[in-house]
Amino acid sequence: MRQRVITAVVALALFLPIVFFDFGGQAVNLMAAVFAGVGVYELFRMKQLTVVSIEGVLAIIGAVLIVLPKDPWFAFLSDTTSKYALIYFIVMLFLGLSVISKNTYTIEEAAYPILAMFYAGVGFESFALARSSSVVVLFFGLFIVWATDIGAYMIGRQYGKRKLWPEISPNKTIEGALGGIACALAIAIVYLLVFPANTYFGHNYFVMIGLTIVLSIIGQFGDLVESAIKRHFEVKDSGTILPGHGGILDRFDSMIFVFPMMYLLGIF
Repeated sequence: MRQRVITAVVALALFLPIVFFDFGGQAVNLMAAVFAGVGVYELFRMKQLTVVSIEGVLAIIGAVLIVLPKDPWFAFLSDTTSKYALIYFIVMLFLGLSVISKNTYTIEEAAYPILAMFYAGVGFESFALARSSSVVVLFFGLFIVWATDIGAYMIGRQYGKRKLWPEISPNKTIEGALGGIACALAIAIVYLLVFPANTYFGHNYFVMIGLTIVLSIIGQFGDLVESAIKRHFEVKDSGTILPGHGGILDRFDSMIFVFPMMYLLGIF
């Protein structure tokens, strides 16, 4: 517990100033790109693949390309050219490896690094896009995730009896999941009174309260997805970069589901 607390304090001391001030307007983008690269590394690590390989390097490059905005990072592209043309070129290279290797590298083997690239890349791209929209929008998503996690843990530990999904995460309970939603709602009610919904989020107050429930559920589902991946590969944590907490994906598993959903729901 002491190690977990120390790691959390140090991580927040580095993380919060960057996301709040976004020094120079690109600090969050760079941080998100690094996190996406580490996320790809962790997905390779769980599958016992080496990231120092053609597919590993391509997957990390692809994830970073997804995260970083076209302006200023890809200013060399024409006004009509999307950065996703470059990303699809990487997908073409993955598929081309089956030809170069004479089918010893199959399309099934190519599918995993491509999925890893988009899972980490799009998740952290949405995180960065939320910050570029507004620090108020970003912290709304963060508070929903944090409140859900804390509420689910505290309520589940105190009152949890019925298992939520024992095949995937045996410690999670239905009571804990409902407690997480309740805590997210409590935070959202106060947050949206301080920062008016129509001004910052494109929806009215009551719609945002309803969307908070959706986001809390999506965040918990993202947590379960990461648990399912780890259970499949029979690993305890996605990585070791955060002592006592595991890897980047262990800490951001809910966020990289919540922020893309916020984007889809038109919150930013």
